[in-house]
Parts: sequence; C-alpha cells; structure tokens
Amino acid sequence: MYSGRSIMNYVFLLVIFFLTINVNAQDFKKQFKQAKDYFADGNYSKAMDAFRPLTIYDRDNPYPEYASYYYALSAQRLGFNTIAKEMFLQIKTIYPQWDQLDEVNFWLFKIYLDQREYFHALALAKQIKNNSLQNDINLMKRSALSKVDDVETLKMLVEENPQDYEAIRALGFALGKQTNPSDTLMLDSLARLLSWNKKDFIAIKDPPVFKSKYRVALLMPFRYSTLDPGPGKKKSQFALDMYQGMKLAADSLAAEGTKLELLAYDTDHDAETIKNLLKEEELKSTDLMVGPLFAEDAKAVHEFSQTNKINLVVNPISFNLDLTGQNPYAFLFQPSHKTIGQKSAELVAAKVRNKKCFVFYGESPKDSVMAFGFIKEAKRQGLKVVYVEEVRGETSGKILDLLAKATDFDEWKNPTKFKLKRDSIGSIFVASEDPLIYTKVINSVETRGDSILVVGQESWLEDGSVDLAKFEKNKALFASPNFASIVDKPYMAFRRNYMKLHGVIPSAYAQNGYEFIMVMGRAFKKYGVKFGSGLMNEGLDGSLAQGYRMLPTKDNERVALSMFHKGRLEAINKP
Repeated sequence: MYSGRSIMNYVFLLVIFFLTINVNAQDFKKQFKQAKDYFADGNYSKAMDAFRPLTIYDRDNPYPEYASYYYALSAQRLGFNTIAKEMFLQIKTIYPQWDQLDEVNFWLFKIYLDQREYFHALALAKQIKNNSLQNDINLMKRSALSKVDDVETLKMLVEENPQDYEAIRALGFALGKQTNPSDTLMLDSLARLLSWNKKDFIAIKDPPVFKSKYRVALLMPFRYSTLDPGPGKKKSQFALDMYQGMKLAADSLAAEGTKLELLAYDTDHDAETIKNLLKEEELKSTDLMVGPLFAEDAKAVHEFSQTNKINLVVNPISFNLDLTGQNPYAFLFQPSHKTIGQKSAELVAAKVRNKKCFVFYGESPKDSVMAFGFIKEAKRQGLKVVYVEEVRGETSGKILDLLAKATDFDEWKNPTKFKLKRDSIGSIFVASEDPLIYTKVINSVETRGDSILVVGQESWLEDGSVDLAKFEKNKALFASPNFASIVDKPYMAFRRNYMKLHGVIPSAYAQNGYEFIMVMGRAFKKYGVKFGSGLMNEGLDGSLAQGYRMLPTKDNERVALSMFHKGRLEAINKP
C-alpha cells in the first residue's frame, strides 16, 4: 500500500519531469526559430552556427532532420558544396524514411552537377519522385551537360542512363563537333531514332587561333596609392612579387619567340574600381585575364569573361575550385583541394604495405574538401580508412592521446608500448595547415618510432613550427603542387636572372608568377588562344614545377609529392 505522502511525492516528481521536458522543448523551438530567421535573412554563416547544435539527436529535440537540412542548405548557399554534400548524405543515411528526401536529393543533384560529378547527379535524379521538381531537374541537366565536350564521358553517361533524354541530347551535340566517321555514324543513328534534324546538332569546329602577340590583362591589388619608396615590405607585396615574376617570364618567352603583352591594372581590392576598369575597351581584346585574386571581387570579372569569351584565372596560386564558378572560360592553375587529396591517396596506396589509414583534418572548409577527396580515392585504391577526425585547436590534444599514449615503459621511462599498437596502421593523412594539428601528429609518430607514413602539405615547410630535420627523420611526405628543384638548371637560371634585376632572392610569389606565365605563354604557342582542349588532352611540362594538365573539373591534375633526402627536398613522383 502507498501512503498519501508517497503518492503526493510521486505526482510531484511527474509534474517536475514533464515541466522539464516542456522547458527543453521550448528551448529547442526558440533556437530553431532563431536559426530559421538567420536563414531567411540570408545570414547563412550565423544560420550554420545556429543549426549545428540542433542537428544532434536528443529525445526532446524535434528538429534534427530539419536542422541538418537547413545547415546543409546554408553551406551550399555559402559555396561550401562539399560540406553541404556530406550533410545531405548523412541525412539520407540517418533518416531514410524522412518525407523530405526528394528535396534532399534535389540539392544533392545540384551539388553533383556543380562539381561536375555527372554520374552521381543522374543516378540521384532517378530517385526524385516529386513531379513538380522534374522541370527544374531537366533544365539543370541541359545547362550542365551542354558544357561537357568529352564525347567518351557522354557516351558512358548514356550507357548508364539510356532513357535520359538530356544526356542523349548532350551526346548528340558533342558528336556534332567531331569529324571521325564512327562519331558521325552514331549521330546519324541517334537522329533517326529520335527524329532529330541532324543539321541542328552539327557545329563547325573553330580552327586554332594563333597570334603574333598575346595580350594578358593582370587585374591585381597593387594598391599604388599606398606604395612608398622605402625598402620595407608593402601591403601589396605578394601581388608586386607575383607581377615581377610574371614580367621576367614574359622576357624569357620573348627569347623563345613567344610575345606576351602584360597589361597591369590596379584593382585596389575594391569592387567599384574593378567595375570601372572593366569599362576599358582594350580589355575586350585580351586573350587571358588574371585576377582579381580575391573571391569577393570576382563576380564582375566572371561576367565580363563570359560575355567576351576570354580565358580567366581568378588567382594563379589558389586551390579553391569555387573560384571557377559556372564560367566555362575560367579555370584553376593549381590543383583543387579535392584533387590534392585524391592524388595523395593514390601515392599512399602505392607506397604502403599496411593499408590501414588515419585521417585528421582541420575545421576550415578547404580541409574538409581535401580530407573527403582523400578518403573517397583511398577507398577506391584499396586503403582502409579506419579512423577519421575533425580536429579543432582546442581538441588537438586528442591526437597525442590517440597516437602517443604509452601503456608500458622501460627502466629509463622510455615508452615501449602504446594504446595504439606499433605498426598497427600504415599511414596518416593530415588535411590542415594548422601547426597545432600537424606538429602533434609528427611528434606522436616520432615518439612511437614505428613505420607510420605521414602525408601533409607543402605549407608546413614555410611555417617553422617543426624542425625540417624532424620531417626527414620521420620520412614525412608533402603534397607539393608548386615544387621546384633548387638544383635544376631552369630554377638556377630563374633565380640568377631575378636577383640580377631586383637584387633580392625571389619569393615564392615571384616564383609562382613566373611559372604561371611561362606555362600560359607556351600554351598560347602550342594551342593558340583557345588552349583549353589542348591542356585537357595533352597538357604541358612546367618550366620550374611539374607542369599543367587540365582535369574536366578545370583544375590541374599534376600534383608532385616530395620528401627530404640528405637535407634536400626532392620530388618522389613524376606527375
């Protein structure tokens, strides 16, 4: 029998319990409303921060699916397509019965198209059942696939999607640009099957356009108004160094018989200044535009490039593929973060016997892109990615605990056994430039004294947080897109000529500017003004670095990987 006091206590506890649930529910509702308001106002960065905690499962939280969806959509609006993609994929995995999956698949489909992953995009389109979305889907397919010129890619797309009219249509237009008999016969067959007028699909290929002189417009933040004649570094020193390297390259090309006219314009890192510069009539006759270096300044330049069909590189030293936008005339000179991750995975797979691999990456979007590029390619190459961790500065201590925590010591207190057994993994890929992260990985591997291969980034060598001898001792590898051997004759000649002109050792920016113009000048000489297909099909060797071959994603597939040998950094592959 329960006493009256016991019953009252029980009822009181129940009331407190339900009040607590209601308070928590109200907190979640308030937080979700605030996040939605940020999203509605277009403040997507704050929206991501506000939605993030709501994506975590809690029995009192009714919003994890919607919070995850809007978090991904906010990331997509900010241009962080890889982060958005991973969250949308997570929604599909965790909430496979959610009634909004058509919208999730729609945005995934758009992201795959934007990232030129056409096979994934078309596979997703088949999963979308909402008829109201089909018209938008078809329009997006038509727009994206019309930019694909590679016939073999389109043939494979049609082979996998034989009922997809937009893929077949895109193949028809691509075939109409070809001259070989087999492609002509295939276009004939498609025209008969689909009752097309074959003439609508035939495009006369423009012959290569060669010139006696090529014009290159440099829209860069020189900030002339802030310059002074003193010897100290200027606010725009990186742009000035890059320009000096470019001018030296133009002189070198002239000696080879290729004339470039460099037209330098000061953008002053100002949107209005750039718009006024684009009114200059002479810009319409340029063959390549370079700049304005910063993504936030690039919109007007992209529009000008597309309108006037001018090749564009927004920033010759950037790895951010989003800088190309949807502009068919824009491309990256560097490999993208994703490509660096993929090429690193290829090399690790070929180099290590133990296929188990750890991946650490930082909190910036570019780190995520690189890490997931590595993971995807690693799995394709047969590596087993057994541990993946996003590391923030304040949580970087976990690396030491995971890798270097000892469980046994010898008589001199040196560790002999570790929580993670020696040689239990073969490699660690670190997608971060943060010294708080990579120094702990290097120090942990040194403490362990085993055979783990660490693969990192060339920027580590410039930071000074780790003694270079330690990199050699631990046989660390570096993804080095801009690697140039300092003992090779071309580099020694470049350095000698630069010092003769300017009296100082060339900086990395000067070297990058020189290499960029040398490769572009030789592209003009070999392929003419419309050098895109030539760079994609054949590519070019570099003058100082590894050279350039354009991927369908419009970035450079040639990524050197380097390591120290007898105190000297050397490339270990020939991309």
